[in-house]
Amino acid sequence: MPNGAVGGGAVAAGAAAAAIANAIKASGAIVRVESADFETILRKSDNPLVVCAQGGFFSTNYQYLMGYRGLIFYCKSATQLTLPMSIEVIQAKKIWIPG
Repeated sequence: MPNGAVGGGAVAAGAAAAAIANAIKASGAIVRVESADFETILRKSDNPLVVCAQGGFFSTNYQYLMGYRGLIFYCKSATQLTLPMSIEVIQAKKIWIPG
C-alpha cells in the first residue's frame, strides 16, 4: 500500500476527531442523565423548554434535551417520558449528540 494512502487515512481520522471536538465546543457542556434524573431537573426549572425526538434503528427510543443553569441535559429512553402540559416542547426530527 502506498504511503499516501496510509497518510490520507490518518489525516481523515484527525479531521473527524477535530470536527467532533469543534461540535462539543459549539454545543457547550452536554450532560447525559437517566430518565428519572431528567424529570427531577425538569421539575426544578421555572420555565422549561424541552426538545424531543424519536430515534432508533432496530428499536424505537425517545430523546430529550433541556437547558438548565447553563448546562444542557440529555436523556435517551426506551419509553416516552410523561411531560407536564405546562412546559414548552419542540419536536425535532433528530437529536445528534457529539461523540
